Amino acid sequence: MSAVLKPSRIAPDIELPDPAAVVDLLDDGAQAFLAGLHRRFEPARRARLADRCRRQAEFDAGALPDFREDTRAIRDAEWRVAPAPAALLDRRVEITGPVDPKMVINALNSGANCYMADFEDSTAPTWDNLLAGQRALRAAIAGTLEFTADNGKRYALRPEDERAVLIVRPRGWHLDEKHVLVDAGPEQGRGGQRMSAALFDLGLFAWLNATALAAKDRGPYFYLPKLQSMEEAALWNEVLTHIEHELGLPQGQMKVTVLIETLPAAFEMDEILHALRGRIVGLNCGRWDYIFSYIKTLRAHRDRVLPERSQVTMTQPFLKAYSELLIQTCHRRGAHAMGGMAAQIPISNDEEANEQALARVRADKLREVTAGHDGTWVAHPALIPLAREVFDERMPGPHQQHLGREEVIVTRRDLLAPSLGTITRIGFENNVEVCVRYLAAWLDGNGCVPIHWLMEDAATAEIARTQLWQWLHAADGGNTPLHLHDGTVIDEALFDRVLLNLPSRLSGQPMPGAGRVQEAIALLEELTHRATLEEFLTLPAYERIV
Repeated sequence: MSAVLKPSRIAPDIELPDPAAVVDLLDDGAQAFLAGLHRRFEPARRARLADRCRRQAEFDAGALPDFREDTRAIRDAEWRVAPAPAALLDRRVEITGPVDPKMVINALNSGANCYMADFEDSTAPTWDNLLAGQRALRAAIAGTLEFTADNGKRYALRPEDERAVLIVRPRGWHLDEKHVLVDAGPEQGRGGQRMSAALFDLGLFAWLNATALAAKDRGPYFYLPKLQSMEEAALWNEVLTHIEHELGLPQGQMKVTVLIETLPAAFEMDEILHALRGRIVGLNCGRWDYIFSYIKTLRAHRDRVLPERSQVTMTQPFLKAYSELLIQTCHRRGAHAMGGMAAQIPISNDEEANEQALARVRADKLREVTAGHDGTWVAHPALIPLAREVFDERMPGPHQQHLGREEVIVTRRDLLAPSLGTITRIGFENNVEVCVRYLAAWLDGNGCVPIHWLMEDAATAEIARTQLWQWLHAADGGNTPLHLHDGTVIDEALFDRVLLNLPSRLSGQPMPGAGRVQEAIALLEELTHRATLEEFLTLPAYERIV
């Protein structure tokens, strides 16, 4: 147990699957602590989620996101966030990935500056995966984590001073943790309320590890995902302040980086930094989720329909404006501006294709460091030397906060600019295939999936799924349907034909989750045909996993 103070005097009243099997993680003290977090913060979380719904209803009715008039004073005033700790001053290359033991060891040993241990988009939230992740991270912090593969190969941690700095990403505010039920009562059915997945992930990690990490001057450090407003950031600040008090940590000990990966949040970057100014050290361009959010937020705006995924690159005006505004905002406030993900993995059987892929990664990282980013993400250890070489050449110091980018002027119009491009038959079919392949693996318990030499997580599936929905429903209300580049009408008949042909297309291919392809097809079909867009693919899919 990591706590210094006993966190709660209230009986836990938590219902868990097989409590005896998880007592090493969720003893009475941990349960009481988590129950306390639920009772204190669940009403505020629900209120923030209701705010999201109200705001989206306005966008669906024709409104567009904008900079807030009621927070203009925050944007106009001169202020800076608290200084970053020494461990987070140089973050030029960060590796991201799930929290299984092998990945934890490889990521910490990878030579990256930081490892973003992801309970969110790259971890399928089965109960076993969540518990295995918490156990792996606890053992890694203690220096005892080992893993032996089926082939007998043994993995062990390097000495502590050679490891990447650990940063943990919990799940977002919108998700519940169905395996943890608080305050059972007859009026609420079998087990009461589901706990917030975000509070479970972050709270349990802090309970188990906060004191040990603080003693090493290593945080705890967190990445906070999918925020949409300064109020959601303020709620996180209240949660972290409460946890610090309960665990006997100094105020501000727990540091955070916020992913700006929703369209509404791009209009509130100053405000989010301000709400967390005593503990935030940076913002990150979570560009894949940002594209997903752009589609979802503007789903009713036919003039904002995006072309196929392969054409939505960081050179598109709305993405370029977003990244440059993030750099300018962060550097004005004394925070790091972190770049986006390179998802490529080595192409082992085609040297020419591999070189072309690496050239694209190099160009992307060169764009980031030239624009003023202070660091970047990769999904595979093989990309670390390339990313480091690019950043070392252009960024000799630990960061680039001296680059104010005062010349950048980003308006509402820039952040919402329509994109040029087309929808090809290959692009349409690829969206269907990637979504089904990822979803099948996710349902089978794998949230980080290699597809076409890219390491894909839930964000890619969300982009593919929301694009399919938007393209098919663009004709709703009597509008003219969209067409593929070859003139074919994009309608339900086209979608159904592609889905029908997909099993034969995938037949014989080795792929994670192969046994759940039909289930994934059925779910994608159901969600795409619905009249309303499901907010997150992982919400209905979550009910189908153990």
